[in-house]
Amino acid sequence: MSGVWIFDEKGVARLIPNPTRESFEHKHPIYPGTSTAPGARPRVLVYLPTNQVINSYSELEYRLTELGWTRYHNFTQPHLLQFHKSENSAHLISLPRNFAHFRALHMYDIVVKNRSFFQVREAAATQ
Repeated sequence: MSGVWIFDEKGVARLIPNPTRESFEHKHPIYPGTSTAPGARPRVLVYLPTNQVINSYSELEYRLTELGWTRYHNFTQPHLLQFHKSENSAHLISLPRNFAHFRALHMYDIVVKNRSFFQVREAAATQ
């Protein structure tokens, strides 16, 4: 149990596993439900040519298909959606099947393999 223990005004302790400045300023995370540190801001994936925020796998698959990626059906790992660039390439993007589990880690994987087409931004900065 590593992290920082904080005591509130009633003397009740709570553990902050990955502290950020925001996690000390707020009793509860501003953005609950994120898999990042308490108080961390959620990220979104943006398709740069149209400045479109990707909100679903159907939107992402459409954009990846435009860029030459094809869906790879791997029946040994049904919990993943996978895309590959071509038969001759080792590039593979693996994503959780449920978009609710789509995290910054997956976004950065897409960005690294499509540098000039995608960007990860803070959710508040895109609104």
